[in-house]
Amino acid sequence: MSENMETTATDTGLADLIQVADAVAREKGIEREEVLEAMEMAIQKAGRSKYGHEFDIRAEVNRETGEIQLARYIEVVEEVENEATQLTLEAAQQTKSDAQLGEFLVDPLPPMDFGRIAAQTAKQVIVQRVREAERARQYKEYKDRVGEIVNGVVKRVEFGNVIVDLGRGEAIIRREELLGRETFRRTDRVRAYIYDVREETRGPQIFLSRAHPQFMAKLFAQEVPEIYDGIIEIKSVARDPGSRAKISVHSNDSSIDPVGACVGMRGSRVQAVVSELQGEKIDIIPWSPDTATFVVNALAPAEVIKVVIDEDTHRIEMVVPDDQLSLAIGRRGQNVRLASILTGWDIDILTEAEESERRQEEFHTLSQMFMETLDVDDVIAHLLVTEGFSTVEEVAFVPESNLFEIEGFDESIAEELRERARNYLKERDEKLNKKRNEFGVSDELLEMPHMTLEYLVTLGEAGVKSLDDLGDLASDELREILGVTKLNEEQANETIMGARAHWFDDEPEPEEEAAQEGDAEGDADESAVTEAEETTAEKTETTEDAGKKDAD
Repeated sequence: MSENMETTATDTGLADLIQVADAVAREKGIEREEVLEAMEMAIQKAGRSKYGHEFDIRAEVNRETGEIQLARYIEVVEEVENEATQLTLEAAQQTKSDAQLGEFLVDPLPPMDFGRIAAQTAKQVIVQRVREAERARQYKEYKDRVGEIVNGVVKRVEFGNVIVDLGRGEAIIRREELLGRETFRRTDRVRAYIYDVREETRGPQIFLSRAHPQFMAKLFAQEVPEIYDGIIEIKSVARDPGSRAKISVHSNDSSIDPVGACVGMRGSRVQAVVSELQGEKIDIIPWSPDTATFVVNALAPAEVIKVVIDEDTHRIEMVVPDDQLSLAIGRRGQNVRLASILTGWDIDILTEAEESERRQEEFHTLSQMFMETLDVDDVIAHLLVTEGFSTVEEVAFVPESNLFEIEGFDESIAEELRERARNYLKERDEKLNKKRNEFGVSDELLEMPHMTLEYLVTLGEAGVKSLDDLGDLASDELREILGVTKLNEEQANETIMGARAHWFDDEPEPEEEAAQEGDAEGDADESAVTEAEETTAEKTETTEDAGKKDAD
């Protein structure tokens, strides 16, 4: 509460409370009733200080006249636990003949003459309650405004953090959420994006940002009517705050060019956003449902010759002309990094020379592999690689027609290649299986998803020999043992969950548990009956023995 309100409340001695409540409610933007309730609590606290804290003293402010009514409340109970606040029914009926259990007897107290200490105490309580009400109102108002852009005035700057007055609340822009080169002074106007609102012990905290990617998206929505109307959709945003940004847009109306609409007449629309972002360069990229097209657009202004997509590792290799490499990568990797964030794909950049060299190296490696495994000359090996064969398994199990189609291959050559490939795989599997057994790797591991004999040998070398050993691994540990290119994260998780499945097989279902408990109880009952029968038999035998002795 402001100083003038505090002074008013003290100087009047809380006599004219209605006017004070109205003034505070207007200034703080909270309900008049909340202020009056705070005043009642303050007067109540002062009353207990005067008459004793052990009593149930309550205060009420007349909402029309401002008159203060102070009273002591005594509850009518069957058995008294606190003599200061409770009374038995018999004792209560001596004062009020129709008193009932659970009723409160109200004993009016004389009006209080607030001294300096009492007034100060009351003022502190009022200030505290008003602040709490103000914080509750502020949190309620701003918690649903996350994702909006707000305007405010800089109130102060503390250690690089900017405190912003929003009119009906106070927010903070942390130093890392500001653009690199910008500085603010007191009374400067600032526009920012609400990215979080949290309720903390010191009150609601409203966090603003000027570096958030969505700040730029919201600025475009303000400047481009087509985005606001939903005709043009912002698909993704990537920013290097204060330096460069990329934004992908898509038009739901084929007659409207999304890039042109965002740029505006002579660049007026995009320039307004650039000015707000302190000169940040913005690339507006047309979005495409085709991944290759979208990634090529995102890497602009560099030209792309070839795109190779690897769905399993979620990576894309992009081949660019030799003279375009630096442009594609950008200063300190900025261009390719932003393109990667914008598209959601990991991007590798290669020049034509690098790609050609790597392709030749792969060609030579695969050819050498076929020459060694299939015992063929380099001509046949080169033909297999040229036709797209990359593993012995493909040669062994591909339909014969695929091999016939290779120029120079006839039926006998195709059949011979298939036979050699199958023999090689059989011998290899026998060796791997023998090695697996030497390491003591369980047969059960071979039944797990995505497991091969080669993988089992590698796991055995790392000491993973049973389902429990495999189940104890995390997905990244399994990928590290086998090699990150062997399994992706989803496949690794599937394998590990398969290994853990047996942990839950022994746990009985609730119905089975109940049945087992019933069987156990039945067995206990049968045991008890058997023991009782045996005891009865023993007693009978004892009685018969005793009878014989008496007869003798």
